[in-house]
Amino acid sequence: MRQKYKVYSFEQVNFNDLIRAYLNETAEEKASFEGIYAVTLVTTKKGRTFISNSDRERVTERRDNFKQVAIIKDVKNMHREFIELTIDKGLLPSYSIKGEFSEFAENSVAVYKQLEKRDQFTTYTFSFDKSYDILEGVRIENNGNSTTTHKLTYIKLFPKR
Repeated sequence: MRQKYKVYSFEQVNFNDLIRAYLNETAEEKASFEGIYAVTLVTTKKGRTFISNSDRERVTERRDNFKQVAIIKDVKNMHREFIELTIDKGLLPSYSIKGEFSEFAENSVAVYKQLEKRDQFTTYTFSFDKSYDILEGVRIENNGNSTTTHKLTYIKLFPKR
């Protein structure tokens, strides 16, 4: 008879447990950008209709709470302040950096690079409140006759203040 799971003689912790322990330590100090967030994406397209020549806006894509991410301070790279890791994909041996936040301003604005394959990235401008409970990022693309707006909304799940 084969065992489906390996039996360990010591209690085990996973990466998500370690992230929660780390964030619990930093949460005691003050409100922080670091945390675990649920991410929602809404894409809208605005353009003129063919016949009536009036503006029309419609939602082309909506993905509510489609991933959970951890945003933690980056200690390895001096060019970015925080990194984003996707943590809802189960237990993995390592986690890829999917995004990076940099260029924080005093007026609650940050620049976010969503990293993609083969050294490509997409840039969003993020705004947030002082308690970092909700982060909103916007990217606008102009395609001749139409404008496409991508809006990312991050809602903090942990730690709550």
